[in-house]
Amino acid sequence: MDWNTYLGLFDDILEKRNTEAPYDKPAYWDYVRMNKSRTMRWLKQNPISEETIAAIKSIDTPQKWILITEPWCGDAAHSTPIIHFFSELNPNIELEIVLRDSSDLIDSYLTNGGKSIPKLVVRDENDNDLFSWGPRPEEAQTIVMDMKAKESPYEEVHKVIQNWYNKDKATLIQEELNELFARVKA
Repeated sequence: MDWNTYLGLFDDILEKRNTEAPYDKPAYWDYVRMNKSRTMRWLKQNPISEETIAAIKSIDTPQKWILITEPWCGDAAHSTPIIHFFSELNPNIELEIVLRDSSDLIDSYLTNGGKSIPKLVVRDENDNDLFSWGPRPEEAQTIVMDMKAKESPYEEVHKVIQNWYNKDKATLIQEELNELFARVKA
């Protein structure tokens, strides 16, 4: 699906036109409501740096970006709008969004054995993987893994990581992806 179809999925869920599992559960509906708000905030802010704009515009061969995600995913609400902005900067980039829960694609891109999302898979024009990134910037991943190892309650992990995203202002996702783009060009 494309970006606009993905955004429309939020409305379908929130307006109860999509009540398939897991959206038949009130908690998931609440996740989608919060994540739509976060996504729209990032779309309004558009924090893409000049360095990132230059890096994305320098991609001179066709790439297919596959973004594996779900509207219920809190990390995705912070990363998917940024990746969308990147894809809009260069006509060589084709962005396709794949829902994790209705595809087995994630099985090829596990994180520590889990189906963590969002996951960005970048492929060349011959459908060869150049790299994958996700489910969150490395610093945030370390925080989450440390808190899980300490068996911190989900609510605490959620609060800490949301605060981290707000303070980071999409800086590390840009730095990490810029580094990966530079490696591909080298």
